[in-house]
Amino acid sequence: MTEAPTEQSSPRERRVSARIGAIAESATLKVDAKAKALQAEGRPVIGFGAGEPDFPTPDYIVEAAVDAAGDPRNHRYTPSGGLPELKQAIAEKTRRDSGLEVSPAQVVVTNGGKQAIYEAFATMLDPGDEVIVPAPYWTTYPESIRLAGGVAVAVAADETQEYKVTVDQLEAARTERTKVLLFVSPSNPTGAVYTADEIRAIGAWVEEHGLWVLTDEIYEHLVYDDLETGSLPVLCPELAEHCVVVNGVAKTYAMTGWRVGWMIAPTDLAKAATNLQSHATSNVSNVAQRAALAAVTGDLSAVGVMKAAFDRRRRTIVSMLGEIDGVVCPTPEGAFYAYPSVKGLLGKEYDGRRIDTSADLAEYILEQAEVAVVPGEAFGTPGYLRLSYALGDDDLVEGITRLQKLFA
Repeated sequence: MTEAPTEQSSPRERRVSARIGAIAESATLKVDAKAKALQAEGRPVIGFGAGEPDFPTPDYIVEAAVDAAGDPRNHRYTPSGGLPELKQAIAEKTRRDSGLEVSPAQVVVTNGGKQAIYEAFATMLDPGDEVIVPAPYWTTYPESIRLAGGVAVAVAADETQEYKVTVDQLEAARTERTKVLLFVSPSNPTGAVYTADEIRAIGAWVEEHGLWVLTDEIYEHLVYDDLETGSLPVLCPELAEHCVVVNGVAKTYAMTGWRVGWMIAPTDLAKAATNLQSHATSNVSNVAQRAALAAVTGDLSAVGVMKAAFDRRRRTIVSMLGEIDGVVCPTPEGAFYAYPSVKGLLGKEYDGRRIDTSADLAEYILEQAEVAVVPGEAFGTPGYLRLSYALGDDDLVEGITRLQKLFA
């Protein structure tokens, strides 16, 4: 961590600000980059690290982008908060897909979901405000909270709870400084999905204590087994005026590289976030916005094809991981991640090397089996691994087979 300035330190000695120096690199992107670097060297590494669909972006979306690139309208600045027609389409898509009624004035189009998350926290938080963050959590959440001046308060749920926190746990973490609950369902990294009744109970607790909610719905279309769930501000309409919804096209339409997300918020928060964005990045690439417009106004047939593949892979990876002695893997009900407990593999020696942590284990697996996974330390819960099953069926089977042989 970068040290704070002292009277003795010169300006040139203080090379990186303490605020930015304290940010940890994205663990998931780090693992993915290392896997790709090894693959570039010719090593047969199979990567379970990155959370992105292995499918190409649907053709009709790509064609919309090609057309947009040739249109001079898209060669100029556009409104910082998003193309008006895209904001209107996002409002309509939100009503269609989740039942939440919003106006275009409540929508801010951002450079991916990460920018939406940061801008939401930067808009809501003052220094010292606390955000309750259920763990395991995606690596970016606590970093965004800290960058915004807030304090992330982790509340952990393990595999015995299907990785879902309870109202009692939330209440135990609440203090006089608590302002926001971060709510994510389906979850990255666990694939956990809260039922409609569980969401209503949490919503009632939020309303009772006058808190805000940031709910990340990026995996809204990846829920399996016909589980009854829903959007928090729809199931708990009393929270609609104190709820920020984050979403985007990345996961639903296989558009991770296009960098288009959005936040939906009460109009005063949306205006404040737009002001921030006007100074930070201005408008999102117009070509990417036109592609996103084609995505959200189109049907969900491409999503159905991807979901069917993810569902098949989900069953395969859970079954195969369950065959490894010392690994416990609950069946994820959403997204495209498995989050097995590997505590039964720790505290042992393998090839004369003692493995005490899941971080050690992930390193050992990469070195010995050439399989890239992300350790639970990255998500606030050591003793676990995250494996994305958004990769080809053959690679998935080969990768888990290597793990079975490594720990046989």
